[in-house]
Amino acid sequence: MMEKRWVVKEPCDLEVVKPLAQELNIDRNLAELLLQRGIKTFEEAKAFFRPSLSNLHDPFLMKDMTAAIGRIETALEGKPEDPGIRGL
Repeated sequence: MMEKRWVVKEPCDLEVVKPLAQELNIDRNLAELLLQRGIKTFEEAKAFFRPSLSNLHDPFLMKDMTAAIGRIETALEGKPEDPGIRGL
C-alpha cells in the first residue's frame, strides 16, 4: 500500500485571515485554506467557488483523455467488446 505524506503549511497571519473571512462571510479556517491556495481577494474566491467554463482547464490536457472518450463512445454505441465502462 502506498504511504501518504501530509505536508502541513505554516499558519497564515491572522491580520490577513480575519479581513478575508469577514469579507467572504466564512469561517477563519476556511479563509486560511483559501490564502494557502493563493486566493487573497473576494474576486479570486468567487472564481474559485463559481468557475466559468472559460476559466476551466481543457480536459484534453489530461493524460489519455482521447482514449477515455473513445471507450465511452464505444460503450454508448452498445458494443459489448468493451467491458471497462459501467453505469451508462
